[in-house]
Amino acid sequence: MNDWPDGRGYGRGSENPQPEGARRMRHVQRPQVPQQPPRYDQGYNPNFTQQQASGYDSGYSTGQVYGAPQGGGHGTVPPQYAPPQPGRPAPDWRRRIKIGSIVLVVAVLGWSVGTYAWASSQMRNEVDLGKVIERPAEGDCTTYLIVGSDSREGMSAEEKKKLHTGSAEGKRTDSMMILAACSSGNTMVSLPRDSWVTIPSFVGSESGKKYGARGGSKLNAAYAMDGPELLVRTVEYNTGLRIDHYAEIGFAGFANIVDALGGVELNIEKGFKDKKSGADFQAGEQTLNGEQALAFVRTRYAFAESDLARTKNQQKFLSALANQAATPGTILNPFKLYPTLGAGLDTLIVDKDMSLYDLGKMFFAMKGISGGDGKSMNIPIAGSAPQGSLKWDMPKVKQLVQQIQNDEKVTVTSDR
Repeated sequence: MNDWPDGRGYGRGSENPQPEGARRMRHVQRPQVPQQPPRYDQGYNPNFTQQQASGYDSGYSTGQVYGAPQGGGHGTVPPQYAPPQPGRPAPDWRRRIKIGSIVLVVAVLGWSVGTYAWASSQMRNEVDLGKVIERPAEGDCTTYLIVGSDSREGMSAEEKKKLHTGSAEGKRTDSMMILAACSSGNTMVSLPRDSWVTIPSFVGSESGKKYGARGGSKLNAAYAMDGPELLVRTVEYNTGLRIDHYAEIGFAGFANIVDALGGVELNIEKGFKDKKSGADFQAGEQTLNGEQALAFVRTRYAFAESDLARTKNQQKFLSALANQAATPGTILNPFKLYPTLGAGLDTLIVDKDMSLYDLGKMFFAMKGISGGDGKSMNIPIAGSAPQGSLKWDMPKVKQLVQQIQNDEKVTVTSDR
């Protein structure tokens, strides 16, 4: 039976025994789709075709399945199509070390400059050597007049009692020494405070008035009369040696420096006691704190040689102090350097031309003496003079001064 309504058909139930011919199907025009470039997350694909661009799916599959990228996104690029990624370069240690070294040098330089500027601002440049008249000619060595005064400036009543300084007003010289820094070797010469000298004519440092000379006086009287300027004038007049720089420190500053350093190691050859200075020492190696150090350098009544023995102890201690202060452990350690400078510079009085560099040279010259580079001595003494004073051996003094002026090795000795 024919299922087609017009009786025509092909297949089961057809009335025509012959099959119908193939019918031509009407052609359908597909709309043209513009070519699209690969998506940004597809990367470069050398096999990308026009067919893929048109969106046509042929139904053919390579069997490879791509999952979604971790963390989301539109897809992932097959490894064989991904552009090569540059590897992480090896660290350039040579460059890193160079940069690190530059940073370190800049930091150290900045710290050094800052420290120098701060310390320079703390110095008390109060002594005007330009007021000293009739000065000797300059020599080949750099000379310093180092003075320890009995100034109690800034000390409380409790500190005066603790350090056995007494309560006397004003200030006097407690020790005086010449330090000659020479290329031939450094020399430290102590000047006993009871030296019998002439106080020459001078112009008052404050009044500007001229005063006549005074013969037959003790050396420390010059300081009492008109301070550092007259003391320098008196030393130059009686020795013939020009003084280039002046440095003075009082009791409090001296003790504070020692404490800031953590004490000073010293070998005391023979023990001694002195009620006036507070000294009470046993023989042997020991570390002196500020109070003990001050007692050590001030004691004279415990010795038969009195002031001459005291000057030797002063030289010995100052050399040990400089030896400990002028070390890398102090200079490069800000926790020691700043307290030490702060303790000393507040009470250290120097001349107007002295810089921190000059002060450093002075300390290193003192350190050199303790290390064997030079010698320490008392000024040559010929005997006693009136009022319990000491008379200089002038021929030896002149020879000593000439050797220092000419930067020659000092061969002069002192019997005391």
